[in-house]
Amino acid sequence: MSIFAANEVCDRFASAGFHANMISYLTQVLNLPNVKASNTLSNFAGTSSFTPLIGAFFADSFAGRYWTIVVGSIIYVLGMICITTSAFLPRLHPPPCPTQVNCKEASNLQLCILYISLLLTSLGTGGIRPCVVTFAADQFDMNKSKTEIKTWNFFNWYYFCMGMASLAALTIVVYIQDNVSWGWGLGIPTIAMGFSIIVFILGSPLYRNVKIGGSPFVRVTQVIVAAVKKRKVVAPTDHRVLYENRELDADISSNGRLLHSNQFKWLDRAAIVADSDVNELSQPNLWRLATVHRVEELKAIIRMLPIWAAAILLVTSHSHLNSFTIQQARSMDRRLSRSFEIPPASMTIFSTLTLLIGLPLYERVFVPFARKFTGNPSGITCLQRMGVGYFIGIFATIAAALIEIKRKAAAADHNLLDKPTAIIPISAFWLLPQYCLHGIAEVFMSVGHLEFLYDQSPESMRSTAAALYWIAIAIGNYISTIMVSSVHKYTGEERNWLADRNLNRGRLENYYWLVTVVQVVNLIYYVICASFYTSKPIEVLNETESREEDIECFDNTKLLLNDSEVDKEVELARN
Repeated sequence: MSIFAANEVCDRFASAGFHANMISYLTQVLNLPNVKASNTLSNFAGTSSFTPLIGAFFADSFAGRYWTIVVGSIIYVLGMICITTSAFLPRLHPPPCPTQVNCKEASNLQLCILYISLLLTSLGTGGIRPCVVTFAADQFDMNKSKTEIKTWNFFNWYYFCMGMASLAALTIVVYIQDNVSWGWGLGIPTIAMGFSIIVFILGSPLYRNVKIGGSPFVRVTQVIVAAVKKRKVVAPTDHRVLYENRELDADISSNGRLLHSNQFKWLDRAAIVADSDVNELSQPNLWRLATVHRVEELKAIIRMLPIWAAAILLVTSHSHLNSFTIQQARSMDRRLSRSFEIPPASMTIFSTLTLLIGLPLYERVFVPFARKFTGNPSGITCLQRMGVGYFIGIFATIAAALIEIKRKAAAADHNLLDKPTAIIPISAFWLLPQYCLHGIAEVFMSVGHLEFLYDQSPESMRSTAAALYWIAIAIGNYISTIMVSSVHKYTGEERNWLADRNLNRGRLENYYWLVTVVQVVNLIYYVICASFYTSKPIEVLNETESREEDIECFDNTKLLLNDSEVDKEVELARN
């Protein structure tokens, strides 16, 4: 596991160092206007988060997670090499424009190279993102009696390691980009990514690879087609007469079969047996007949979608952290001493530091405290954990609006409103509240969301579930682009909320208030969806007996144990 961890740290270091300061590269090196640069990054981030669905299809269908990660990583590093080369060669970017007035924007050729680079990294990301966390989880035995504790520790451990790698990138790489050169600032992450591929391949003999159970997309389609074909068939009152086939489902239910649920009963028609559905060898025509397990796979995904969708607007609401907030920091006093100044993009380290501090505190302090009141071994349920994250995120945006008002007031007091490149005599550390609140929200929301998708998805669709995590980010970034473009278009030429060059003459605080309203509405939606959510029912077999019970995401995947094992788990939780 140390080899795998080393690979993941290098990969995260490379991706964070490559993307964290990209807004500065676009505005300071390629001389793109603020709105165009922000939209370019949002579109790129959105595309990078849609491609994991393609990667998940290949991984779950035939390629496996290992080879999908390898191929995706190679494509990703090719994109990094492309943009690093353009940063080293002066003719591949426009002349410097330190005044940010009447700047010559990047030519079509220079933008073409940028877009090719971003496209390659987006395609590579499609192979990496849906498989990394699930492949890492595959290395652990997640099905023993202490899975609920192991799973929780795994996701926190994973986020902690990724946070450490991001912290290193945001300090070392961003400093080099702003103070040494963009060539080396992009070259170091490229070298790190190449090294991570080598380390990952060298560890191949040690990895545990899960058997591929066939395309989940095909199975879902088969269930829908079978249900449509039998739409006029009267559903039986007793679900026990529906089609079951343990041998057929063996490869996709190694952790236990999904049991019949009373939701979405229309889909149960796919499991009604007719004479023409099975041949002489008792082999079913899967386009006419599906097992209960396969029907429940589709039901599980449908149940998850409303909870998953709530994350979309959260991403939209936080997209400004990598664009407008960095531009705010650039105009503020970032000095730690007379000779050292924090790069604008490195301000996000405070969000990362809060995450790194918050994860151990959550595990060692919050969980034992909450457990005394809830009796839940995980302290609070993962749905409650996500809800707390949504709630805290609202205050992060409110803080952003208040600080922007204070920043512009300081600019007005010192007659700097018409000097976009001037440093306003107000400390950039006023931005800390929003960064810290965002970090706390991520401790609750991000870990809880990924945990929810992993636990509640069918075992054969976990790469697909991880892809859903990134698709939510994709849609959120695209909606962010629409919001930014619409606000910029319809708020007038004078005192536009999102000014192209001079942030001091804009009304960024109004945009933050709009985002706050969106978050409040999204929180109300999430609470309603979470209150109606029911978790997937599963059967787990042990040596002595088979028992059926609903798996509660609230308890982070309860295992079905015999009485003596239950007593041991209860005693462990109490201690």
